[in-house]
Amino acid sequence: MQTRKKYILLAFCASWLLLFYLGGGQIRLVKFLSWRGAKEIRKWPLWVDRHFLSSFASLEELVSNGLSPTSSLTSKRDIKLSIYKNGRCRMETCFDFSKCEKYGFKVYIYPRESGYKVSESYQKIITSIEESRYFTSNPQEACLFVLNIDTLDRDQLSIQYVHNVNEKIQDHPLWNDGRNHLIFNLYSGTWPNYTEDLGLNIGQAVLAKASFSVENFRPGFDISIPLFSKDHPQKGGERGHLTHKTVPCKSKYLLVFKGKRYLTGIGSDTRNALHHVHNGKDIISLTTCKHGKDWKKHKDARCDKDNDDYERFDYQELLHNSTFCLVPRGRRLGSFRFLEALQTACIPVLLSNGWELPFSEVINWSKAVIVGDERLLLQVPSIVRSIHREKILAFQQHTQFLWMAYFSSVEKIVQTTLEKLCYISPRQKKNNQTNQPLWGGGEFVLQMLETESFNIILLVLYSIAGLSPMGEFTALIYTVSPLTSQSQPIMKLIQAVSKSTFCAQIVILWSCEKPPPARSKWPQTSMPLILIEERRKKISSRFFPHDAIVTDAVLSLNEDTIMSTNEVNFAFVVWQSFPDRIVGYPARSHFWDSNKGEWGYTSKWINQYSMVLTEAAFYHRYYHYLYTNYLPSELRNLTDHLSNCEDILMNFLVSAVTKLPPIKVTQKKQMKDVLMQQVSVSPQWSSLEHFSQRQTCINKFVNSIGFMPLIYSQFRLDPVLFKDQVSVRRKKYRDLEKP
Repeated sequence: MQTRKKYILLAFCASWLLLFYLGGGQIRLVKFLSWRGAKEIRKWPLWVDRHFLSSFASLEELVSNGLSPTSSLTSKRDIKLSIYKNGRCRMETCFDFSKCEKYGFKVYIYPRESGYKVSESYQKIITSIEESRYFTSNPQEACLFVLNIDTLDRDQLSIQYVHNVNEKIQDHPLWNDGRNHLIFNLYSGTWPNYTEDLGLNIGQAVLAKASFSVENFRPGFDISIPLFSKDHPQKGGERGHLTHKTVPCKSKYLLVFKGKRYLTGIGSDTRNALHHVHNGKDIISLTTCKHGKDWKKHKDARCDKDNDDYERFDYQELLHNSTFCLVPRGRRLGSFRFLEALQTACIPVLLSNGWELPFSEVINWSKAVIVGDERLLLQVPSIVRSIHREKILAFQQHTQFLWMAYFSSVEKIVQTTLEKLCYISPRQKKNNQTNQPLWGGGEFVLQMLETESFNIILLVLYSIAGLSPMGEFTALIYTVSPLTSQSQPIMKLIQAVSKSTFCAQIVILWSCEKPPPARSKWPQTSMPLILIEERRKKISSRFFPHDAIVTDAVLSLNEDTIMSTNEVNFAFVVWQSFPDRIVGYPARSHFWDSNKGEWGYTSKWINQYSMVLTEAAFYHRYYHYLYTNYLPSELRNLTDHLSNCEDILMNFLVSAVTKLPPIKVTQKKQMKDVLMQQVSVSPQWSSLEHFSQRQTCINKFVNSIGFMPLIYSQFRLDPVLFKDQVSVRRKKYRDLEKP
């Protein structure tokens, strides 16, 4: 009997060893994945073989990973359908790239049915697509299709919930089980569980969804978008709130939160625990029970005190005066506070386990947010206190970059969504680049230059916030007239600029048909005088990122500009305080002509302006890079054709990037008189054609960009004691008052 038991035990062990040898690795892997979850895959060490984690998988690979070749599936389409039903959709298995080969990446929106209304937010999404370069009104040209049915709110208790969506889309001839379709969603599920169920069969459609969970997110296929409110602007959007004036930051509070406290249901565990980190000093965590119709039924002993404390603080004041902002999950994983914190440079501290962050496949969120754990709430205060001040500034700067590049408007959110899908295209497939990252280090790579899309300008200038710009400038003088006399204005201009102690070099951009004179014909200067002969003879070349410019600050000048050394010095000192703006002297303004129904241009001396012309202005040299590489080519071609609008286009660019007006500084009466003389005498300045061309440019710029970026200002900076009744000897820029 004992012998029989021994043999049975040996046979059992041998069977397990054989099973382990033949297939045990896969069993262990399945157990590991089911235990740790998909999110933990990203934390595996480098030695783990991750070839099966690529965004795209071949059919053979998918079959070998669970779909038996001997099953009832008899075609590749059957395999693909089975893949989707098991949540295995990838672009190569559930997306038909052949539709994109002839006409490129084009998006078609189903025509609107008469009498059918959509929400304000969905209308903004539709409008953003219609105004993008991808839109087509011909379904035969389309590579991607978007429904005319509002799918943003799929909460069955919402008044915006659309019923019978399945019936409406299944009968459409273009639906094709959702293949090559994109569906947008902000709210899914309903009380009490708020699952991610949309209440409709999306088939093989790509899902662009807010509050996406890691568990349901299909990498390389779906797109996680942020939750935004109906008041989120469609275009433009406000700039981030971090400026060089607010850094290095010494906020009043370290960590703040103010919001609803869920007494029951999903999300209540996290919200109910937030009071534990509140200390009433540098950490403010406030919740209220007053929400919902029946909150009093679930009221507990803490509610009265929580409600009273909640009313004592203003949410916006907390948001703008704190270094870190708690962003706990709500009923769903996402929260409006996420974008609010990004805009105000309040570093988000996320408490939403399992949330697939917006555009997580292309944005490196580790540079901008702190990812906490809902189960380890009490560790959060010590974690944020341990972060070094310099790293805090880096985090804040990155929040501003992300806000401006991707999230400040619905248009940017939609544009980023389309860009991600666009660059997974046959062009990349032919180059074997489908598995390569499209964004380097979490930001758009320079492949975006090919798009020439104004709305994806990379605001690299965020990096100068709070940092001291270089103490010198480069004078760039644009020249179109031959040098025939030593008394020409350009000679006096070079001498005046060269006397500035801040001037590092003078660059002459020679755009004249005749060859430039020898170096001996130019004035002698103590700093380098560099001559660049512009052979293309295009006016947009004055804003080309020339390698010869070695300073951050550029003083743009025309050959006939009249300026004194003190005017140069004062304007540069002002620019050092506003390095992201155009700072200069001659100001102009735009206005809306209601009679003509278009924008107008004026040079009248009034107490309001929206442009500072680049014939005498400072700006950051990075705008040369943006002007040359990111502005739509048709706008640069227009300025080259007219030779009359490049200064306006530069103002459009800077205002669109900064969301701020330029800075006008005071000037000598002499320069005012010269400008007025030019207006009254010079044919170029006084002709109707001159103003007509500039008005045409403004309207073409607005039509191409999609909105009017120029911002009015009545702000002017003067030197200390300027025009005050004190001795002229006490004034640093005393000659600015001279007639």
